[in-house]
Amino acid sequence: MTHPQSKAVVLLSGGLDSTVTAAIAQQDGHRIHCVTIAYGQRHGVEVQRAQAVAAALGAVGHVIVTVDLRAFGGSALTADVAVPKDRTQTERAGEIPVTYVPARNTIFLSLALAYAETLDAQAIYFGANVLDYSGYPDCRPEFIRAFETVARLGTKMGIEGRAVEVRAPLLMLSKAEIVRRGQELEVPFALTHSCYDPGVDGVACGRCDSCRIRREGFRLAGVEDPVPYAIL
Repeated sequence: MTHPQSKAVVLLSGGLDSTVTAAIAQQDGHRIHCVTIAYGQRHGVEVQRAQAVAAALGAVGHVIVTVDLRAFGGSALTADVAVPKDRTQTERAGEIPVTYVPARNTIFLSLALAYAETLDAQAIYFGANVLDYSGYPDCRPEFIRAFETVARLGTKMGIEGRAVEVRAPLLMLSKAEIVRRGQELEVPFALTHSCYDPGVDGVACGRCDSCRIRREGFRLAGVEDPVPYAIL
């Protein structure tokens, strides 16, 4: 049983998956401390959504860390590269997509680990999902296990026998299952943002991989998606 005063750091992007993950961390009995990374992503509106989500969930703390990965580029999310649109599930499964940001989860988890060690937190939660994003190498179970080894060997907490556990509760769930889980936890879906290429007004495009996966997930779950899209 989790101690009522236990702390968990949640990597909160403002997206659907990370928001459901934060709610699960709370259900697990943790007081959540959220960390959001502003990494120069073209869908920067998600940082604003993360602030709204953290407030709605009653997070104990919320830190926004700026790490400008545009300095490296290498992704459609951090460089002048077109975001793929209107791709089928078969096309998405073919190869690692250009929306993959080099080493992003390694960087994000390292920052979350630093925050967790500062707080003496017991766990880090993040919304990795291997089913919908099978092309992302840093969303695999073996990556998570490897990072836990890094956390155990490379921190004062770990050396003292208080290693941080890395939890990815959505790892093997479909998007529809994630939506249903969020509905059970009364997650504020309307505050979340998933689109990779929103308009200047922040409205989701409805056509990028992330939008299509999200919309299909809500449809299969039989739940209405409250987020507006540029296309029907």
